[in-house]
Amino acid sequence: MRSDAVKRGFERAPHRSLFYATGLTPEELERPLIGIVNSFNEIVPGHVHLDRVAEAVKAGVRMAGGTPLEFNTIGVCDGIAMGHVGMCYSLPSRELIADSVEIMVLAHQFDGLVFIPNCDKIIPGMLMAAARLNIPAIFVSGGPMLAGRYRGQDIDLKTLFEAVGEYQAGKLDDEELARLELVACPGCGSCAGLFTANSMNCLTEAIGMALPGNGTIPAVTAARLRLAKQAGMRIVKLVESGTLPRQIMTEAAFENGIAVDMAIGGSTNTVLHLTAIAHEAGVSLPLEKFDTISARTPYIVKLSPSGPHHIQDLDEAGGIPAVMAELLRAGLVHGDALTVTGKTIAENLEGVRRANDTIRPIEAPYRSDGGIAILWGNLAPEGAVVKAGAVRPEMMHHRGPARVFDSEETALEAILGGRIRPGDVVVIRYEGPRGGPGMREMLMPTSALAGMGLDDSVALLTDGRFSGATRGSAVGHISPEAAAGGPIALVQEGDEIEVDIPGKRLHLHVPEEELARRRERWQPLPPRITSGYLTRYAAMVTSAGSGAVLK
Repeated sequence: MRSDAVKRGFERAPHRSLFYATGLTPEELERPLIGIVNSFNEIVPGHVHLDRVAEAVKAGVRMAGGTPLEFNTIGVCDGIAMGHVGMCYSLPSRELIADSVEIMVLAHQFDGLVFIPNCDKIIPGMLMAAARLNIPAIFVSGGPMLAGRYRGQDIDLKTLFEAVGEYQAGKLDDEELARLELVACPGCGSCAGLFTANSMNCLTEAIGMALPGNGTIPAVTAARLRLAKQAGMRIVKLVESGTLPRQIMTEAAFENGIAVDMAIGGSTNTVLHLTAIAHEAGVSLPLEKFDTISARTPYIVKLSPSGPHHIQDLDEAGGIPAVMAELLRAGLVHGDALTVTGKTIAENLEGVRRANDTIRPIEAPYRSDGGIAILWGNLAPEGAVVKAGAVRPEMMHHRGPARVFDSEETALEAILGGRIRPGDVVVIRYEGPRGGPGMREMLMPTSALAGMGLDDSVALLTDGRFSGATRGSAVGHISPEAAAGGPIALVQEGDEIEVDIPGKRLHLHVPEEELARRRERWQPLPPRITSGYLTRYAAMVTSAGSGAVLK
């Protein structure tokens, strides 16, 4: 076992003494040492209950004959970090999480790992670590939050962000806003819609690194704790069989993940994260692959923010296994891909059927292609991403004058100040991985547009990114970013921009000669942050088109 390096032989007597100092017995040291990588904290609603999940995991490890040893990682709540400098730290936290897990695991030589994430950057950060370390590993998330209820309707965090725009437009008063605040997020779990956290938990299951049910079983249920115990038991078997993450996270597995992503219309952030995880696993995952798989994968699940359903409804319909069963029936996923169950995808899906029309049959999709689209053009030579499933039909093709802003704050001020008109194309730049720094999410501007009734007439483009809660014609990840001299840096107020989602095109209607003249005069903005972690991050981070991984 790997842990023999810290517990076997006479020369390891000091090491064993330190283990005994923690309360471990000699019998416990004889068993496989299983690292429990927990992202519990008391700040993030998706994480406040992970101490209970971890206890269930540890019980499962002990039942199977292993010795669990828990340590923690950081975790940012994107909702709380939204709209201020805190959001600059969200995406960069992904790399710190991966690095910190690497340090703890290699310093202490665990035999296997159970990862317990639940929210946006924590899940991909841990998946990156699992791929990098390549020792037996399994994931069990904390599970999704239940939807809130207000006046007989299911609501979620998106409702509150859009309520800000409704309040500004005079559609809500102080009393109603206060009532919404109290009921939109009813308890623990990752926010109830198909936002980034739940998208990534579902995809962890789809790529084979979590047990069936991981993406959809609600956080507050006993079934979530049973799943955690099963994950704890399963990791001991994975150690015994020597099954490694890179045997599971193959090219076929990532293609399965992308297919599920397209079928359920996941967050656009999944494109960033799957690319970064694949990079750690040694698998090439260019944007073109997302485009190819999207073109052949029907969109069969429409959850908030794209539709009325929530994760709990998907769970009742059969969850990700039922989605994958529909895809497998049409030959759209690799049935022979290995999973942490020890079985293949096809074996896991034997007898699985969708239970209701939250999951549409593959023959009757919402649309014939995927819920995420990759756009290309002279404004995005290296690609851009849009959640096509959350775009109104009338905005699938839009052409209008650019309204240009060099930060999220100035754009939000203009939106809330009533200075954006129907037909406009809002451009928010210098918010990419390097320019932000940290590639902030733009949920506040997009929600303000929706709340003010402009999401059916205004497009928003950025080299930053969006929350999975964003809806509307919102195109992100425009690459190269403005700080790297990408074409988005050359856009001027009033330029005509065309967004053609069906045609997969993003075009700036300015002659090449004029763009060349502008490029000669262009100077990047000075860095917004000049000390601390983000200065190192900005110096090392690559393009969103390559997953915003570090050099």
